[in-house]
Amino acid sequence: MKSKNIKPTTARGRAQQRVDRIKGFYSHLVIYLLVNTVLLLGKNDFSFILVNNSVFDDANFLTWINWNVYGTLIVWGIGLTIHGLSVFVKNPFLGKNWEEKQIAKYLNKEEERNSKY
Repeated sequence: MKSKNIKPTTARGRAQQRVDRIKGFYSHLVIYLLVNTVLLLGKNDFSFILVNNSVFDDANFLTWINWNVYGTLIVWGIGLTIHGLSVFVKNPFLGKNWEEKQIAKYLNKEEERNSKY
């Protein structure tokens, strides 16, 4: 099993890692679409067969079901969007240049501190 924290050193390794990340996003997207399609289509038709039918006469329960179905769609959609952004968009705030600048900044502070003594 490959560790996700180890950065590949070869061009092929980096390309494979990139393809794996894209593949992971598309798998996430397909599962999101399938699950939420079932939830949305089944919400009124066969929703929650294990629940007693008399419960469906209660307006509060139906509101609760609606919020859970739509809440799943929205919250999971936000997570999927973040996943997509992490795969396809370079982060301008915390990218490689940011890391290098922060490292240089802390090294300079450390050198200044050591030169005082």
